[in-house]
Amino acid sequence: MLHKTLNLGILAHVDAGKTTLTERLLYAAGVIDEIGSVDHGTTQTDSLALERQRGITIKSAVASFAIGDLTVNLIDTPGHPDFIAEVERVLSVLDGAVLVISAVEGVQPQTRILMRALQRLRIPTLIFVNKIDRPGAGDERLLQAISERLTRAVAPMGSVRAIGTRAASFELSADRLAEVLAERDEGILAAFVENESEVSQQQLRDALATQTQRGVVHPVFFGSAITGAGAEALMSGLAELLPAAQGDPEDPASGSVFKIERGAGGEKIAYVRMFSGTIRTRDRLHFGGGLEGKVTAIAVFERGPSVQRSSISAGEVAQVWGLREIQIGDRIGATGAEGPAHQFPPPTLEAVVAACNHDDRARLRVALAQLAEQDPLINVRQDDTRSELSVSLYGDVQKEVIQATLANEFGLDVAFRETTPIHIERTTRSGEAVEILHTESNPFLATIRLRIDPAPNDTGIDFRLQIDPRTAPLYIYKTLESFAQHMDEYVRQTLHEGLFGWQVSDCVVTMTKCTYSVPDGPPSRRGPLSTAADFRKLTPLVLMQALESARPVVCEPIVRARIEIPTDTIGAVMAALAQLGAAVETPSLRTRLSTIEATLPAARAQGLQRQLPGLTGGEGVLDSTFAGYQPVSGEPPTRRRTTANPLNLDEYKLRVSR
Repeated sequence: MLHKTLNLGILAHVDAGKTTLTERLLYAAGVIDEIGSVDHGTTQTDSLALERQRGITIKSAVASFAIGDLTVNLIDTPGHPDFIAEVERVLSVLDGAVLVISAVEGVQPQTRILMRALQRLRIPTLIFVNKIDRPGAGDERLLQAISERLTRAVAPMGSVRAIGTRAASFELSADRLAEVLAERDEGILAAFVENESEVSQQQLRDALATQTQRGVVHPVFFGSAITGAGAEALMSGLAELLPAAQGDPEDPASGSVFKIERGAGGEKIAYVRMFSGTIRTRDRLHFGGGLEGKVTAIAVFERGPSVQRSSISAGEVAQVWGLREIQIGDRIGATGAEGPAHQFPPPTLEAVVAACNHDDRARLRVALAQLAEQDPLINVRQDDTRSELSVSLYGDVQKEVIQATLANEFGLDVAFRETTPIHIERTTRSGEAVEILHTESNPFLATIRLRIDPAPNDTGIDFRLQIDPRTAPLYIYKTLESFAQHMDEYVRQTLHEGLFGWQVSDCVVTMTKCTYSVPDGPPSRRGPLSTAADFRKLTPLVLMQALESARPVVCEPIVRARIEIPTDTIGAVMAALAQLGAAVETPSLRTRLSTIEATLPAARAQGLQRQLPGLTGGEGVLDSTFAGYQPVSGEPPTRRRTTANPLNLDEYKLRVSR
């Protein structure tokens, strides 16, 4: 590579100060002349009007600055838990990260979630303890909390002076590095045991960089994004300790799309991280599931805003125009490989959204479709029968943001109905069904037999083809692989709505029989040749019969909650958990603070979050993580179907004929 590039993510719990830290780094690098204010809505990366109004980051944003010969593409990410999916998309394109923690509030629930994700993905991470100038700030207390709640591999990079005052400063020091690094470096361990003074500063810095880049040690810097304390030390750490992007510009082009937005003229703009190769304007690119498009323009980020350029190469982040069908998560390149698996939970809530003006329904549908391009997990669901649209959600803040975005960007006044949990259906046993060609119950020109079997939890849907290849309609689909792909698509579309109206998951669907209609030839002619529509329309009829015999159960989303509370409040909290139907493990009792771990329905976790401050005098901390799904007790909840019910043959034939 001709130059070094570091694609850096800044992550934090909301209000820890990461957007202000972004401003400080841009200012220190000479990109901006004045530091913007989150409160006044003048920051570089919070460009949305709504972000400026609310003082929170909603969409990831990219800015660029230089440290010597290193170009840093800095990606500011949302801190509020409702926008965790936006963070997820950024993690897949990072070379390194800075996790920001408030010196006053300390390690917070979202901090833990983010750190677990960073560790799971082995993303090299520096920790920046912000707000050392604020009253109530701590240093040793914070190091202890980080060690207990985030990672024991903590490498303090120096010491704080005048903490809690406007004059607070941070001084680099290697005094405490040798002991931390020796645990993972035999050479340093031997030198440290024999004579601590023989471990040179260069040895320590080299070992620290190696262990940081492997993701096994996390250097901790202190400072204040407001005053600038510690900023210079952090910038040196970025250049020395985090790995620059790897990749050969001469290899075949390969990249990943982590953000989609629309330009002023409505054109689609893809944010792409290049892993290898080079892309040029007018290149034709393969992406996603076999799609193709021509690049019409490219812009890269140089010293702040983006600038037009004719090409991008391995390691760079750029905006790309012209790929009209591209989606978030698509891989770019000849292979069209899938992106990394989701690291964060799916949304567990949904709500119907309606235009206040009846005449705006069509515009609302278009607007939500565009928002779904930017965030596919909002999963717009359309019920044509009731003329309703619903969206998936992580929480009420996200709902408020969608409502405000529709008003500000699309001029649409909308209202949400009550937020309800999203359930799924799982089969409890195997089920099978068949519809035979030219029989009274089968109005379509095909024979299909399908078997549905339970699969392990969280494995999704797996389709398999086990038929005699000679019976496949290859005159329609050309190859057996193409037929399997189309049948897989028909099966997945059908399982969007199971017997109770919820999506069916965690099952294996196997096609075991297939025939198609052929004309007998003169003088008799039994029937016309089968078409793709026959297989597409017959699949739901057969699959829903098989599903009915597989006896699905409705399952609700659950979370695993870790609750840290003052020990003297444990009785009140345990009583509240019992009322919420939580499965509670034996509490971990300590002198001042105790920990309770429990599993409970996600719908009730928000109630616990609301009760906790009153039960614990404001000192309780709830850290909840998605823990999958469990069967509901009692009468299973249902969701109204948006498509025709294949188990009602007359209704189904009427709907598909339209």
